[in-house]
Amino acid sequence: MNTFEFVRPAEPTAATKFAAQAKTAQQGADVRFIAGGTTLVDLMKLSVENPTRVVDINRLPLDKIEGTADGGLKIGATVRNSDLAHHPAVQKDYVVLSQAILAGASTQLRNMATTAGNLLQRTRCMYFRNTAMPCNKREPGTGCPAITGANRMLAVLGTSEQCIATNPSDMCVAMAALEVTIHVQGPKGERAIPIADFHLLPGKTPERETIMEPGDLITHVTLPPPRAGSKQYYVKLRDRASFEFALASAAVVLTLDGGKVTHARVALGGVGTKPWRSPEAEAALAGQAATAANFRKAAEAALRDAKPQSENGFKIELAKRCLAHALNIATKDR
Repeated sequence: MNTFEFVRPAEPTAATKFAAQAKTAQQGADVRFIAGGTTLVDLMKLSVENPTRVVDINRLPLDKIEGTADGGLKIGATVRNSDLAHHPAVQKDYVVLSQAILAGASTQLRNMATTAGNLLQRTRCMYFRNTAMPCNKREPGTGCPAITGANRMLAVLGTSEQCIATNPSDMCVAMAALEVTIHVQGPKGERAIPIADFHLLPGKTPERETIMEPGDLITHVTLPPPRAGSKQYYVKLRDRASFEFALASAAVVLTLDGGKVTHARVALGGVGTKPWRSPEAEAALAGQAATAANFRKAAEAALRDAKPQSENGFKIELAKRCLAHALNIATKDR
């Protein structure tokens, strides 16, 4: 790990001023925020991240969970994943979020990992994390050996000729289905960003993963008011039961009336280059009876544009079954 300066600002404006000195908030940034450090420290040890200044935001007043005026929920950037997953309001009204967080990592990591850190979590692609290998995300223009190499864990949705790395977050999949808003403070003021717009597809610039700019600091996220009677569920399929990233996952939020779907939000994990909201599946479900046959049609629609690589074609069928299962469990009386 290279030498770096460690800074502890006392309030958010000072933190953003430090970070605004960086040329980028993306790969290669020379200023990084740190809270739990469960991703950043690992990448610094691997020399994937080499900041010259690390700004500790743990002293900032960003660790609260509280209700909003419209009946939603406000979650601070430094709220630990364990606290969020076990919060009474989350378990009551946003259970899919609790389920997704508890499906991720280990208890020890969840006790350290934060809301903002999870939103900014980097891919676990082995080529990205190994500096001896080329990687367009880490070093633009060097190539993507994963396309013809070891790609079993990588994406089949949202890929490009430049990158097929998978977004690894469980929490973000549930947040995509819940349509959270991410609140950012930076040199240009405060911004409220729908999660659908926060993460970027790799396209020709895989090194740019989010819309964050130098100096931007995530302060909190807001969840919209819960829908009365909504049915929610998160399913994660992986190689082992503990501390493993998803081969495929699905978060669903539904409301029913007379056995028919009146509202549907669907997001997939483990298969996309970003947390993958599926309007195709949602459209296939709208107004339809909550049956296994219709759930399968929605799953087919969600994976219609999937592009498998040499080792991950199995993910397409796996993701279909994962989504159909999540829909089936969510709509059953439990």
